[in-house]
Amino acid sequence: MRLVFSSTSARHPAARADAPAALRSLDLRIESGEQVAVIGPSGAGKTTMLQVAAAALRPASGAVGLDGADPWSLSASALRALRGRLFLAPQTPPLPPRQRVVTAVLAGALPQRSLLTSLRSWVQPVGVDEAHAALQRFDLADKLFDRVDRLSGGERQRVGLARVLCSAAGLWLIDEPLSALDPTRSQLAIDTLTQEARRRGATLVATLHQVNVALERFPRIIGLRDGALAFDLPAGEVTPQRLAQLYLRHEHELAGLPGAGAAQAPAVPTTPAPRSAMTCR
Repeated sequence: MRLVFSSTSARHPAARADAPAALRSLDLRIESGEQVAVIGPSGAGKTTMLQVAAAALRPASGAVGLDGADPWSLSASALRALRGRLFLAPQTPPLPPRQRVVTAVLAGALPQRSLLTSLRSWVQPVGVDEAHAALQRFDLADKLFDRVDRLSGGERQRVGLARVLCSAAGLWLIDEPLSALDPTRSQLAIDTLTQEARRRGATLVATLHQVNVALERFPRIIGLRDGALAFDLPAGEVTPQRLAQLYLRHEHELAGLPGAGAAQAPAVPTTPAPRSAMTCR
C-alpha cells in the first residue's frame, strides 16, 4: 500500500487548543513494499504520524493518501474497508486482560472475517494453528492458551506484534515494537517483522528509539523533530552529525554508536531506559 502525506499537520486529540501541532506540514511519500524506520526524540510526532497514516486521526490541515484514496472523503463503509487493509500496532497493545492469547492474536484477522465467523471465534477460536504459528515466530508458542493478564509486559508486546502475522494488511504501522524487549527478543522481533513484510510485499513503517537497529535493518530512515521532517535519507547517509542535530537537547535519550565520538557528535540511542511498568521474561 502506498502512503502519501501532503502538507499534513495534525494535533493530538488530548492536546490543549493552544498547543502546537504534533505534526507540522509533513510532505512524504512511501511506496508500496518499502520498509521505513522513523526516528527522533520523544515528542517528535512519530506516534501521531502513524495515527494519521492509519486513518485513526484526522489531519488538522493538508491530507493523507492511502493507495490514492483520501480516507476522510470516503463513506463510513468505505473507510472501514480501507482501515481493514492496514494494521496499526501501538506501543502498548490494547489487549483485554481476561482474554486468552489465542483470541487476542486472531483478532488481527477480524477485518477479513465474516461477522458469523468472528462471533464463533469468541466461543471457539477459529484458526488456532495460524495463531500458534504467529506466536512461534515471536518465541511465545507456549503461551497460546494463557490469559493476557498472566503475561509480562514484554510478552504482551510480542502478542501485539504476532497479531500482524494473522492480518492480510498491506500496510504495517508499528509503534516502538522493541520498547519492552530484551536484546535477544528485540532482534527476533525486528527480523520477523522485516522478513515477513518483505515476503508478503507489505509496506512497513516502524517508529524506533533504537537508532542502531534502524540503521542496520531499514534501508530508509526518516528523522522527525518537533513535528517536522528533519531528514529523509538512505540509512548509509545518516551520519553521526545528522543524528546529533536530530537529538540536540535530548542527551538523556542518547547512548553510544561507533564513530559518533570521532565526529564530535553526541551518541545516538540504542536501547530505551527500563520501564518499570513493563518487564520481559
